[in-house]
Amino acid sequence: MPTMLKKKDWSALVRRALTATEVVANLAKLEGWRLTGDGAAVAIEKTFTFANYYETISFVNAVAFIAHAQDHHPDLSVHFNRCVVRFNTHDVGGLSMTDFDCAALVDALLA
Repeated sequence: MPTMLKKKDWSALVRRALTATEVVANLAKLEGWRLTGDGAAVAIEKTFTFANYYETISFVNAVAFIAHAQDHHPDLSVHFNRCVVRFNTHDVGGLSMTDFDCAALVDALLA
């Protein structure tokens, strides 16, 4: 498994909810991601578009691999030619750096 996809051990890492300023700064580093929801339901979300169902499902499987390795699982909305990926961190009641790290890894799939 590549170093960047080394399985995370969250028992050894401390996560915290990011401040609004930190969220805005980190969101600016990601292309096409947007804020959705509010309070504990706040999330970052992006829609990925594909030519067909096969490409969409291939992407979903790659996202599942990242999610497993990072032990951080997004909500996925899967359609014929698109997939909406939504990250938030339930145990901190908002967004953490984990959400932004995982979003960057998902973006890297199509870079």
